Amino acid sequence: MLPEGRALRPAAVLVPVTDRREVILTKRSARLNHHPGQIAFPGGRQDAADASLEDAALREAEEEIDLPRDRVEILGPLPPHETVTGYTVAPFLALVDGDTPLRPEAGEVAEIFRVPLAHVTDPARFRVEARVWRGQWRRYYTVPCGPYYIWGATARILRSLTALLLTT
Repeated sequence: MLPEGRALRPAAVLVPVTDRREVILTKRSARLNHHPGQIAFPGGRQDAADASLEDAALREAEEEIDLPRDRVEILGPLPPHETVTGYTVAPFLALVDGDTPLRPEAGEVAEIFRVPLAHVTDPARFRVEARVWRGQWRRYYTVPCGPYYIWGATARILRSLTALLLTT
């Protein structure tokens, strides 16, 4: 349970799916103060200069993985997700040309990789796990893929994408 009345900071992520039916993800740098080494979508907090949350997601993807805005087709928003670290994250589903060259921003991204869309949207592959965080048990989704442990907000966003795909 999240405390009532808490102030959430706006953030946005791009959920890039290629024309080859792959999802592009990043492994965050181990040097980062927040979420080091975790698997994430390109994204981050909304800056004052961002015209919208969608603009924030596009800017962050350009900064983190060198994905040009003109190579991204936004398909639409996914449901927002609150994080235990104080953000409300707006995910934007996007179609990306699979041939677009990507380059990690070394200060933030250790690795860019792709996973099959069919794998990370298969309901049978999701698990709920638990661990103690700040003295309380927390339950969270995981959807491991090969050597990558996808969990937390990233897995929740993929789970909401899965639910959407199952209803369309």
